[in-house]
Amino acid sequence: MGVPVRVDVRDGEAGADGVEVVFAWLREVDARFSTYRGDSEICRFNRGELAPGGVSPDLREVLDRCQQLRDATGGAFDARAPLPGGVDPSGLVKGWAVDRAAALLQAAGARDFCIDAGGDLRLQGGPRRVGIRHPHRRRRLAAVLELADAAVATSGAYERGDHVVDPRTGGPPAGVVSVTVVGRDLATADALATAAFAMGEEGPAWTAGLRGHDAMTILAGGRVLSTPGFLRHCAGGSVATSLQVRGRRDGARSGE
Repeated sequence: MGVPVRVDVRDGEAGADGVEVVFAWLREVDARFSTYRGDSEICRFNRGELAPGGVSPDLREVLDRCQQLRDATGGAFDARAPLPGGVDPSGLVKGWAVDRAAALLQAAGARDFCIDAGGDLRLQGGPRRVGIRHPHRRRRLAAVLELADAAVATSGAYERGDHVVDPRTGGPPAGVVSVTVVGRDLATADALATAAFAMGEEGPAWTAGLRGHDAMTILAGGRVLSTPGFLRHCAGGSVATSLQVRGRRDGARSGE
């Protein structure tokens, strides 16, 4: 999936075998959904080697959820946009795979754990404190959240460059640095963060209408806009309304 994945189990019930089941599942997902492997199921589907009725139940589920999210975001999340002539569900698959991995850990007996997939987190048990990285200062945080039984995802351009485009225009979004979304499952939170980031300056108003999800947006000028519900997740009950987004010349950049 192109990101490091870490699993932290605190209650010790799952054991090494349970954690290995998780990584075996993630390796399977990578093999089946990677758009860089010619023999993956998604690549064979895009080449027309698999009819829509001949795909696996997992691929069908992912494609259906991508279509639902496209409708819910007005096209700001679109699995067809990154790959002309085919579909690239990568924007959903990471979170979807981690949610399934969390279910596997729970089935193995774990009750207090965190799965970290490239900075996007699925938390069970807790509560735990989660730092939202500052856009341009690696050793600083934009916010600190206290979460239990939750998922948190951040979409931004400060780590991987302009890898997110607005499917409606074909170009990168303007005026926004990052969007963080908190919800119950990582697949939806990650997709909504991507969609809100792709919307650019329209994103904050859109996130204000989301149900069951809370969001924080950092705009290019350093202004921070958060939904009312986001404040209840913040340690201390508050979040900065502005950030100094330009660091020193030798400052390292930080990603989601």
